[in-house]
Amino acid sequence: MSRIAYVNGAYSPHGQAVVHVEDRGFQFADGVYEVWSVMDGRLADFDGHMTRLNRSLDALGIEVPMTSAALGVVLRETVRRNRVREGMVYLQVTRGTAARDHAFPADIAPSVIVTAKCIDPARGRALAARGVAGVTQPDIRWGRCDIKTVGLLPNVLAKQGARERGAYECLMYDDMGLVTEGASTNAWIVDEEGRLRTRDTQANILRGITREAILKLVAAEGIALDERPFSVEDAKRAREVFVTAASAFVMPLISLDGVRIGDGKPGPVATRLREVYLEQARREAI
Repeated sequence: MSRIAYVNGAYSPHGQAVVHVEDRGFQFADGVYEVWSVMDGRLADFDGHMTRLNRSLDALGIEVPMTSAALGVVLRETVRRNRVREGMVYLQVTRGTAARDHAFPADIAPSVIVTAKCIDPARGRALAARGVAGVTQPDIRWGRCDIKTVGLLPNVLAKQGARERGAYECLMYDDMGLVTEGASTNAWIVDEEGRLRTRDTQANILRGITREAILKLVAAEGIALDERPFSVEDAKRAREVFVTAASAFVMPLISLDGVRIGDGKPGPVATRLREVYLEQARREAI
């Protein structure tokens, strides 16, 4: 079946869907995006992603292209036309199209792009069951990583570096050696004392929607949480390391820069949180 994309009001075959050459998302990375997991044909964590989308648009001064309800209709219709039962749907909103100039143009309409694709959930289950490798590198991104922009080149380079080193994810660290987040994930550890730790979002890291859902589950499960930074060395000495994202859910890292984490197997905290998150997300998807 040919994939279908939505671009500025029209549904078109994937290979024919286009934006203008002077779209500011293409020329300046002047846009934002969100990704929803699709479970049983429904969108997981819908409200959380929509709230963050509006926050990102506001931070960049981009006009909201349509109401959340209308965007929801477009997202679900794109999912339906692509016959996605398990997978993801991607939304990108840019400032729009105008003659190239760094300053914001006046009176242009935002560009809206939506695509969807199927993903075999068995692959994610298999990875989580055996655990994955991680690597580290300095964080070279800009200072507003709390805004989910399409300017992802540093993340791309980090992810590619991980792939070239045979790893699933790259954990980035700041000038003090403290882990900020993954190339496309939020990072967590269960430290040597058994405390669950993740960096607080005051450090301008991405306010992960899966992260927020996990935080609520941590409280419900009665797991002690310490929202404070940890170093690369803390992670290498930890009992568990895992990452969270809409695409990864909860993914255990069993090594970091070649150093075995814990006993080299997915730990009980990550395993339990993945299980309860998937149960809840599937149940509450809309």
